[in-house]
Amino acid sequence: MKNNVLSVLLVAPVLIVLVAGARSQDASNAEASRSQSQSQETGKDPHKCSMDMQSRGDMAMGFSQTKTTHHFMLAKDGGAIRVEANDPKDSQSRDEIRMHLGHIAKSFAAGDFNIPMFVHDQVPPGVPLMQTKKNEIRYRFEETQNGGQVVIRSSDQEAISAIHDFLAFQIREHKTGDSAAAP
Repeated sequence: MKNNVLSVLLVAPVLIVLVAGARSQDASNAEASRSQSQSQETGKDPHKCSMDMQSRGDMAMGFSQTKTTHHFMLAKDGGAIRVEANDPKDSQSRDEIRMHLGHIAKSFAAGDFNIPMFVHDQVPPGVPLMQTKKNEIRYRFEETQNGGQVVIRSSDQEAISAIHDFLAFQIREHKTGDSAAAP
């Protein structure tokens, strides 16, 4: 009898671990199935895409995406890209933002959109026409208190529409909550 009790006491924990492991595996499989289903619907895992975009953004822009905030504003004649350090005392992020946006204004004016194409892992809407109409679009870098902005202007309606498409895409991708409605 002692041997039977001892056997049960030794086997019971092993069975508990096996059953718990099987339940955990079932839960993991169910989660994986939900993720796979979601990925198949959109073609991409949204969380992973967002994390990948942030990582590429850190690399391409030269500053932390979590220590800064992007805003994209549409205007009747174009719009603006604004980035600011979240902490007003974070002069390193502020200076890195200013360096990056100064470079972006010059690159975009030359028709070079390699950085946003790298960050978003695709050609953003509006870019092909913005490249074609580069002589019809003006880009101006301006410092703000905690960072800077690139003001984008044009009098060409096709160019303005392309700028709006580009900025609306940025709003969606960066989840800024800015209005993507054309003014």
